[in-house]
Amino acid sequence: MNKEISRRSFIEKTSAATAATMLAGSVSGMHTSKRAKKRVALVGTGIRGTTFWGKRLVENYNDILEFVGLCDINSGRLEFGKKFIGVECPTFTNFDEMLETTKPELVIVTTKDSTHHQFIIKSLEAGIDVLTEKPMTTDEYKCEDILEAERRTGKKVIVGFNYRWSPYMTRIKELLTEGAIGKVTSVDFHWYLNNYHGASYFRRWHGLEQAGGTLFVHKATHHFDLVNWWLDSDPVEVYAMGDLEHYGLNGPFSGVNCRTCVHKADCNYHWDITKDEMSMKLYAENEKYDGYIRDNCLFRDSINIYDKMSAQVKYANNVVLNYSLTTYSPFEGWRIAFNGHDGRIEAWLDIPYRKGENLSQEDLHAQEMAQGKDAMKYEPLIVHKNWQDFKTEQVGFSRGGHGGGDKRLQDKIFRTPDAPDPLKLSAGSRDGAMSCLIGIAARNSIKTGEPIKIADITSLTPSENRM
Repeated sequence: MNKEISRRSFIEKTSAATAATMLAGSVSGMHTSKRAKKRVALVGTGIRGTTFWGKRLVENYNDILEFVGLCDINSGRLEFGKKFIGVECPTFTNFDEMLETTKPELVIVTTKDSTHHQFIIKSLEAGIDVLTEKPMTTDEYKCEDILEAERRTGKKVIVGFNYRWSPYMTRIKELLTEGAIGKVTSVDFHWYLNNYHGASYFRRWHGLEQAGGTLFVHKATHHFDLVNWWLDSDPVEVYAMGDLEHYGLNGPFSGVNCRTCVHKADCNYHWDITKDEMSMKLYAENEKYDGYIRDNCLFRDSINIYDKMSAQVKYANNVVLNYSLTTYSPFEGWRIAFNGHDGRIEAWLDIPYRKGENLSQEDLHAQEMAQGKDAMKYEPLIVHKNWQDFKTEQVGFSRGGHGGGDKRLQDKIFRTPDAPDPLKLSAGSRDGAMSCLIGIAARNSIKTGEPIKIADITSLTPSENRM
């Protein structure tokens, strides 16, 4: 879409065709045929593709899925990915060739965020359903192209929002749905990325707005999706502030990458990639094919995303969200509070001083990303009722797999797609759009200094109640 046209003319051109049909966002019908395994192709063999959407599927769903093709622009990473995932399917550096040759029933997209739309749209136009990593895309124009392609082809897009499926997050949804605090009026949501995990985004391609859309899009789309789902409402207006004042040119020194840097002894952020076997085999040994460096300097001058962010979001049901994201916190965790006419819900995870813990932040992140089976633990969630004493509820929580959400998400997609879903945990293109559009609007707001109306950047009509 020509970005020189006005937002208003772009909306007028597409709204009539798209708005009505995107309300459902259904992902039904993406189940495995009883007569054969579902034919799956994967594009993007980076860490997320090879692990969560690759090796894990082979280990847990090999009886119902069959990988028929892998695709990546980096031939070395592609071959390593094939061995790591444990499949014998053909590999391709040309996506069109893979579609034509392998005839998949489902394409999984785990490429650089800014390229998601290309593979989603091509797959839909080839008559293939799509499962894409979050964010669905990185700007309003690509988002509209995806929505229009889905409408036109009749095929479906699933967005891999795993946080919804964590039992802790689901319990919050249940309480709100039950009216535990009456009508919700405002939400305070603060997410803290530690100086291990947070810094990692600035080493990678995520540190470039043109690649990841900023962390307001790449990371916060998770958080915005949760709020949209919890509130059962769409955003209508966003005002945001943000800046880059810790990473990038703000560093005391810089180098080409951590491996060759002369400031290793003086840099608190120095990361020795040579001690990470997976990163060495997947990335470092394959730099020669595309020039992508995994241990880039956090203080290189090309970084152009925000490292501190806050936003106010008004919803169609008149709820106001106050949100912030910190990328260099001493600990990794989050806290949220829902204020209602009849009370307040408070929830948090991984705030170390709450439990007197002193955790290794690197180990904490590794545990969350791991897909092994760990014991169910219990974390507190507090419900305040006006004129009554508060009550603390202990909610089940498992550290691995994003709070236990990963397995539940994949089981629903692949094993029980037609199972009842009363809380609407499954996420389609509308969910993907509304979550990334908050981040896109926030980015636009920072650049213009003005609030951004969601209706001005999409053909979708924000709805007060989506259940």
